[in-house]
Amino acid sequence: MSSPQTHEFQAEVKQVLDIVIHSLYTDREIFVRELVSNAADALEKMRLTQLTEKEIFDSNLDLDIQITTDETAGTITIADHGIGMTRDELVENLGTIAHSGSKGFAAALKEAGKAKEAQLIGQFGVGFYSAFMVADEVKVYTHSWRPDAEHLCWTSDGATGYTIEEAPGQRRGVRIVLKLKEDAKEFAQKHRIEGILKRYSNFVGFPILLNGERLNTVEAIWLKSKDEVTDEQYNEFYKFTSHAFDTPAYRLHFQADAPLVINALLFLPDTNMEAFGMGQTEPGVALYCKKVLIDAQPPKLLPEWMRFVRGVIDSEDLPLNISRESMQDSALVRKLGSVVSKRLLKFLDKEAQDDATKYQAFYTKFSRFFKEGVATDFDNREAIAKLLRFESSMTAKGEVVSLAEYVGRMKEGQDKIYYQVAPSRTAIEEGPYVDAFKSKGYEVLYLFETIDEYVVSSLREFDGKTLIAVNSDQIDLGDDATTEGESLSDDQITALGSWMKEKLGDAVESVRASKRLGNSPALVLTPDGEMTAQMRQMMRAMSKEDELPPTKVIVEVNPRHPIIRQLNELRDKDADSAALISEQVFDNALLSAGLLDHPERMIRRTQQIMENLLSKSLS
Repeated sequence: MSSPQTHEFQAEVKQVLDIVIHSLYTDREIFVRELVSNAADALEKMRLTQLTEKEIFDSNLDLDIQITTDETAGTITIADHGIGMTRDELVENLGTIAHSGSKGFAAALKEAGKAKEAQLIGQFGVGFYSAFMVADEVKVYTHSWRPDAEHLCWTSDGATGYTIEEAPGQRRGVRIVLKLKEDAKEFAQKHRIEGILKRYSNFVGFPILLNGERLNTVEAIWLKSKDEVTDEQYNEFYKFTSHAFDTPAYRLHFQADAPLVINALLFLPDTNMEAFGMGQTEPGVALYCKKVLIDAQPPKLLPEWMRFVRGVIDSEDLPLNISRESMQDSALVRKLGSVVSKRLLKFLDKEAQDDATKYQAFYTKFSRFFKEGVATDFDNREAIAKLLRFESSMTAKGEVVSLAEYVGRMKEGQDKIYYQVAPSRTAIEEGPYVDAFKSKGYEVLYLFETIDEYVVSSLREFDGKTLIAVNSDQIDLGDDATTEGESLSDDQITALGSWMKEKLGDAVESVRASKRLGNSPALVLTPDGEMTAQMRQMMRAMSKEDELPPTKVIVEVNPRHPIIRQLNELRDKDADSAALISEQVFDNALLSAGLLDHPERMIRRTQQIMENLLSKSLS
């Protein structure tokens, strides 16, 4: 038996090891993931070697990973029956830092500064050395698959160097024994290692046995083709990975080779947990590389609004740093997220067209997310807009229309998409704004949620058609759409408008005749630059103590409506009563528009009007 060979680490190597052990990893438990991943790689190489080589040492051994904890001895052992290593391979593979060019690394580190440590280290395959974060001593027992190879043991404390000596009786593969530091004895506890394995290594393709008990029983089905996986397996995988109890509404399972190699399995839940007041959910799509977990909740992989999506994205193209805790090339990660996001949106659009009823049930629960996406996700805004659904003046209550369907049935010559934001369908249809649009055959979208104001202001147009509110002062419907009957003359309208503006004060920008009123005496329009009713509502909710600036509106009156015609006569006969009526007409219009900030004034005025009416009736 030959004597042990001792190798000293060079000064540069010591510097690199110090960084790996003390600076590189943010959580020491990562060493388990690194060593298990290395073992899985060795087993995969062994599996391929078995296909080409006839003579293999210990050929009957199972391809698995065995982990043993010993609290009494304060050790953890990680063993595989993989490809193993020869003496030369021990020097080369476990001296990876020196082999990779430590002098060049040290020079680059000095030039780049401490802030670039992780990025630079990521270019060196030194995951094995994470063991020294928790161990005072690491022993690597090994025998190569080659029948004539030696039985060897590599030993190091990670500081002074390492020795290689013969160790008779080794099986094929690698057995790593870590003698844990005093402050790392927790890793000799079975339950601690079990938790780490289930978190990071649950889908490793080879059996993992902890103290003789197999842990990874769930397959990485995202790597299989769709025809190899049953609905039951999909649902069970969804429940396992998402900690869910429902059955997903949709699933998307796809593989892609370009522009990146991607294996993805995404689920869209049937239950929206945020709707139950559970707070904002965390991202639910885990990022893997070759079945090894990189990040369970990567915050910027998919757009923020897609946080309700669950599942797995696995890409072998990811260049990882040594800790696998961040990606060296963030642009590549953004590209990965972009490809998956666009694929998911395209999938949903097809599903919505194929089964509109099913999609509407899903959309009703998750519409807030899609609307948030339109307002925040510029890159995907157009695709998300295709998935929006609204009631309209041409649908029954509860029925919806897509923007594409709206555009498809627009009138000839129509170049705008009309909408109204209001609390309910009743508020819209009993209000003064949609009558003229209905009479001219224009469809109006009904938007009932406060967030819809952000949606339309962010979207601005769809399919080349501008979105515009029916209460905008920029709309011209052409010919007079008001009710039939005798109308005030132009001079009378001008005079009445001037009088009303004087009585109503600074809240009114102007008073003019309307071409859009049907059965209502008046309405108000919001000029460009003024806050809409929904914006005022949101501002009021955010700053309850602060007084909002006064509403500034344009008043349009219906010159054929009896109230307006009689008001014009009354102002010459009883100016005080006419002023009360004028104010009441104005507040009614503000109320219909959702712009009445002080409804209490209507109560006092209504009482005054009733008193005047009763007094005259009884006199």
